[in-house]
Amino acid sequence: MHDSPAHPSLLDSLGLHLSAGQVTTLALALFGLTYLMILLEKYVHRTVAALLGACAVMLLGLLTPDQAWGAIDFNTIFLLFGMMNIVNVLSRSGFFELVARRALLVTRGEPVRVLWVFSLLTAAFSAFLDNVTTVLFMAPVVVTVVTRLGLKPLPYLIAVIIASNTGGTATLVGDPPNIIIGSVAGKGFGDFLVNVAPYAAVVTVLAVGMMHLMMRRSGALAGTFDADNLRRVLTDPTPVKTDARLMRQALAVFGVTLLLFMVGHPLGLEAGLIALTTSTFLMLIADLNPAELFESVEWTTLLFFMGLFVVVGALEHAGVFTTVAQAMTGVIGGDVGRGILLVGFGSALISGFVDNIPFTISMAGVLREMQGAGGAALDPLWWALSLGACLGGNLTLIGASANIVVSDIARREGHPMGFGAFMRYGTPVAVVTTSVALLLYWAVYRLTA
Repeated sequence: MHDSPAHPSLLDSLGLHLSAGQVTTLALALFGLTYLMILLEKYVHRTVAALLGACAVMLLGLLTPDQAWGAIDFNTIFLLFGMMNIVNVLSRSGFFELVARRALLVTRGEPVRVLWVFSLLTAAFSAFLDNVTTVLFMAPVVVTVVTRLGLKPLPYLIAVIIASNTGGTATLVGDPPNIIIGSVAGKGFGDFLVNVAPYAAVVTVLAVGMMHLMMRRSGALAGTFDADNLRRVLTDPTPVKTDARLMRQALAVFGVTLLLFMVGHPLGLEAGLIALTTSTFLMLIADLNPAELFESVEWTTLLFFMGLFVVVGALEHAGVFTTVAQAMTGVIGGDVGRGILLVGFGSALISGFVDNIPFTISMAGVLREMQGAGGAALDPLWWALSLGACLGGNLTLIGASANIVVSDIARREGHPMGFGAFMRYGTPVAVVTTSVALLLYWAVYRLTA
């Protein structure tokens, strides 16, 4: 256990002096209560739950405010904040509306093409933006398109969720668990491209293929539109409002950002600093009002992360991660291949029922402790965690942030997405894609170790 806080806590002031074991128990209890509130988001907003947990950690003296501030991983916060701003500028330029209109023309209104084109487009965007941001603009577009074509929106929205999670698995910036892993483990953009992207690409195509089969069986690929309606949709004369100059600037800065992600790690440049710098430069050259742009930042997501980092920081301060890491090291027994399966499938199962963000934050702390003893030989466990946490997010409706975001959009558009309706498609896809990705990775490790 780390040194106790220098300043007296509320408990100290009340004459309640806790032992090391009691501090550990209290940290675990607060973590569990925070998790429970996150699961009960119907009653307590997840950001409020995380901030309440963080406040309790400081009030009870598990961390001082200074220690709590130090527990926040600002590389992750800066990366999310910077990418949100770049995406917001792209959105203001009309880029996403233009892409959606072109994608609709490519589909020619055929349901199968709509499924594949919009799913793969979502996966591609999710790999280079973050998947939460991607579904925020893709989901309303998909609802509009499939409704005009006389199709049932829910299966297509579920396909968007699944594609965003599988596509986002591929890169450092694609899915929040990867952002956390990259920051905690010190991994760069290129590391994810080499160790995770090939498996993510394979299972993305597999996932869309499975959705195709299941939707055909359920009749979701059968539309009710006639030829005249289809022609009217495809020849919509309403012009897309675009700002060509702003679009060029945003795409140029986005390209430079991705390039710096690839070459920055060996130069000692953290991804968060790169995204913060390039997004700030974009605001400068684009001559945008920062106050207006910042209104579109998902502050609730950023504060959710910050609160969770503080709650998880209390676990680390109490020595919980060291204890769990020692236990896992004993179970793995030096067999990294066994560790890949244990961490990967365990992460997928847990991420399916509790949001994969808080799970990854806590599990990353455990793996960091393990690697302190095992060194670079345990690197494969980070990639197993990435595959398991990201792909396992498709298991249930509450498995990943993108799922919840699309569910909220669907409800707002008049198409509520039930837990069971999502699992009818998401659970089989998650089981198959996670198994394929992890077993492929395990086989490659065994062959090359």
